[in-house]
Amino acid sequence: MSFLDRLRGGGAPYDMAIDLGTANTLVAITGEGIVINEPSVVAIEKNTHRVLAVGHEAKNMINHTPDAFEAEHPLHDGVIADYDVTEAMMSAFINKAMPRRYPWQPKPRIVICIPCGATSVEKRAVFEATIQAGARQAYLIEEPMAAAMGADLPVTEPTGSMVVDIGGGTTEVAVISLGGIVTSSSLRLAGNRMDEAISMYLRDLLGIKIGERTAEVIKIKIGSIIPFEDGRERDMIISGQDVLTEQPKEVTIQSEDVRAALQAPINEMVTHIKETFKQTNPDLASDIIQNGILLTGGGGLLSGLDRFLTQQLEIPVWVSETALTNVVMGCLKVLEAPEALKQTVMRTS
Repeated sequence: MSFLDRLRGGGAPYDMAIDLGTANTLVAITGEGIVINEPSVVAIEKNTHRVLAVGHEAKNMINHTPDAFEAEHPLHDGVIADYDVTEAMMSAFINKAMPRRYPWQPKPRIVICIPCGATSVEKRAVFEATIQAGARQAYLIEEPMAAAMGADLPVTEPTGSMVVDIGGGTTEVAVISLGGIVTSSSLRLAGNRMDEAISMYLRDLLGIKIGERTAEVIKIKIGSIIPFEDGRERDMIISGQDVLTEQPKEVTIQSEDVRAALQAPINEMVTHIKETFKQTNPDLASDIIQNGILLTGGGGLLSGLDRFLTQQLEIPVWVSETALTNVVMGCLKVLEAPEALKQTVMRTS
């Protein structure tokens, strides 16, 4: 490296991959890997719409902010719900990921994921927000394709691979072969709907109101869709608000109750996966039956979900060991392979 390069902080342009999720946003940089993994939450001042915090700091403010402030999720069901706030959040994450970029260095190229069911308007909104947030060029890639690449599935080979990617806002299902998506569908039901189901069930069963953060913790700690493999059930003490008196209330909940709460959203998910599989041609279906289905995304980590889906679909389902990071790492692989960039992304410009 020359003296001038060292003076300029290296001078080499960084390219960036972003998994812009309803629940969490991950950012990875070429040559460094994942550098940001924070909640997709923004705290703003109501009167001025000024951004006060993003990520972890903003999430800690949910339901704890004065009336003059609010913490919000700018994405709903995997797509942009508030354009300006999403742009501000992305800009903050990009700047945080690249604190050493100098004015004379080019802005990064960014590959960013979108749900496979996104409309042209929703795709355009993501593209424009990415450019406004600081990208030199923006490329869009469908989430299941990125997840498959991140999990090292043979996406370019003449064989069928099936991916079920359960994020915070959407469940993406896709059959992939020869570098393209053959059949896909997007269900706007995923991790957030599971949290809502838990909250509603506990309100009706135990007369307690809980917030979204508590519901998520319950799902992670004692949630399952079938009995645990060790045969032991779990319990957990939670705090909330009494439905009738609105006074503080503390109760002990059982894992069986959480399982009952999750039954309806999971069954809807199973129906959706079956319908997508029916659209697959026989040869690719044969490959999938032989190779199994990849289960990825944060929602895919629900205890017992892989075994439950295997029973319901009668096809082997396996959970990726890197379920939380497959999408962003798949986006990064696209950036690092020029041919993949041409073949798998949709550029809107």
